[in-house]
Amino acid sequence: MNTMDYDIKTIEREDLKAKLDRGDDFKLIMAMHEWGFRVAHIPGSLHYNTVDDANEALDLDDEIVVYCTDPACVASQFAYKWLVEAGYSNVRRYEGGLSDWAAAGYPLEGESGTDADGGSFWFGTKAESS
Repeated sequence: MNTMDYDIKTIEREDLKAKLDRGDDFKLIMAMHEWGFRVAHIPGSLHYNTVDDANEALDLDDEIVVYCTDPACVASQFAYKWLVEAGYSNVRRYEGGLSDWAAAGYPLEGESGTDADGGSFWFGTKAESS
C-alpha cells in the first residue's frame, strides 16, 4: 500500500483540542502498538489491539480521528486507509500526533505523561509559556 498516493483528510491540533474541550462525540484512536499507548497518549484516546477489536467497537458512521507519534509515522496513515476502505465514512488523521500535542504543552496520559511544567518525559520537550 502506498499511502503517499492516498488522499488523507486531516484535522489540525487546535481543532482537535477544541473538539476534546467541548466533549464532542467522536472516537480518538491512537494507531500504535499497545506499549506505545501505555507510555503516552492524548487524554480520551482509544486503542485497539486488533482489526477485529476495532470493528466490534466502532460503527461505520462514527466520527473517527486517528493519530500516532508525528507526521512521519505511518501507523495512522495505514489505520486511516484501512478504516476508509472498510466503509467508515467520517475519518480524519491528526498528522502532528503526540509530538505536536506535547510541543503545544497539552497533557498526555500514560506511564510517561507530562510534568507540571508541561514537559513531556517521552519527548523530552518543554512547551514555551506564552
